[in-house]
Amino acid sequence: MWPRVRPPPFARSPVPSLPRSPRSTLRFVLPLLAALALPAVAAPPAGPDGAAFLAESDAAMTKMMDDMAVKPSGNVDEDFVAMMIPHHQGAIDMAMAELRHGKNEQLRRIAQEIIVDQLQEIAAMRLALGQPLPPSTPAPTRPDPVQPTTQPATQPTPPNHSAHAH
Repeated sequence: MWPRVRPPPFARSPVPSLPRSPRSTLRFVLPLLAALALPAVAAPPAGPDGAAFLAESDAAMTKMMDDMAVKPSGNVDEDFVAMMIPHHQGAIDMAMAELRHGKNEQLRRIAQEIIVDQLQEIAAMRLALGQPLPPSTPAPTRPDPVQPTTQPATQPTPPNHSAHAH
């Protein structure tokens, strides 16, 4: 057998051994969490867009949490959907805040995808329970509605031949 050799100090892990009891785990983890959260809490928002974004996100989170607090109905599936729809709507509301105030095009595209995906999931959950769907509208992936262009008076408006206009 080879003799046990202790590694030199530079080869040892700089991370101390993790605590073994739940109480010592909390004493170990809580200061780390506080240190990680401190910069986010202490840093002021960057300009008026940052303040508006934080206000809108906070309002969306508060509404989401309030709406997710449903009284149990005794039907697990209905309770699940009753909690998940506000959760998904909260994601939509936060994504809209990103579209209104964010500048990073990649994140804005992700926000648009979140909106579309969450709307589809809300519709799928409602359908799974046999609930009616709300009227069909375009996904709100733009922060401000696009203003319709006015047509010159000399051009007649074409008739609506939509399959859904009966």
